[in-house]
Amino acid sequence: MEINAKATVAPSINSNLLMFLNSKPHLALESPVSVCCGCRRNPNARLRLSARCSSSATVTATVTEEESQQAPSKSVARRLILLRHAKSSWDNPSLRDHDRPLSKAGKDDAVQVSQKLQQLGWIPQLILSSDATRTRETLKIMQEQVTDLLDAEVHFIPSFYSIAAMDGQTADHLQQAICRYSSDKIHTVMCMGHNRGWEEAASMFTGASVELKPCNAALLEATGKSWEEPPMEENEEVQFRRCVEGAD
Repeated sequence: MEINAKATVAPSINSNLLMFLNSKPHLALESPVSVCCGCRRNPNARLRLSARCSSSATVTATVTEEESQQAPSKSVARRLILLRHAKSSWDNPSLRDHDRPLSKAGKDDAVQVSQKLQQLGWIPQLILSSDATRTRETLKIMQEQVTDLLDAEVHFIPSFYSIAAMDGQTADHLQQAICRYSSDKIHTVMCMGHNRGWEEAASMFTGASVELKPCNAALLEATGKSWEEPPMEENEEVQFRRCVEGAD
């Protein structure tokens, strides 16, 4: 997958600096991974964002002329949003962890992060989400705030809840899910879930140490003809464009 190294922000932004959106609803920056608040370079932690699909059998298919014409002719930007759910409430100790709702602060943060994603132009066409109550509620609030999100195809995936607690498993699981549910026409995917898996996946995809607080989103970008297309060169990396925070 060929990496898109073009800047996507105003020229006045320092392209060598990567940082979080802080306590203002402005847009943060640009850049290949460098140093930012909560993010540091880790050359030993790198996983390519090539959605790997496994199969029990090898199938040889003949591509028809019609299918060939429908195939994408050039690489396009492929964007991945890794969003951790908003803050949840612990007021009811009798609830299972899976069933905990959002807190008041969490609901406010969900509004903020949806607005910031809209300002950045990162609106997903496909949303893959944990089925936990707090992720469902986060998405519902975001859709109410930014109606463009209602146009996205949505799948609630129960395994997103459990896989996030397993060391070293989340990144590969996300790749397989993206491969399964996306198509070449989909350019932006949002995966909603939990720590520690979401931080781990963002770090492995980019080679940076990424911190995701509640309702933080890591924005990743690469280029390719397909989500299934592997990197063209071994030294290519997925670009960590920025983090956005729900809290002001």
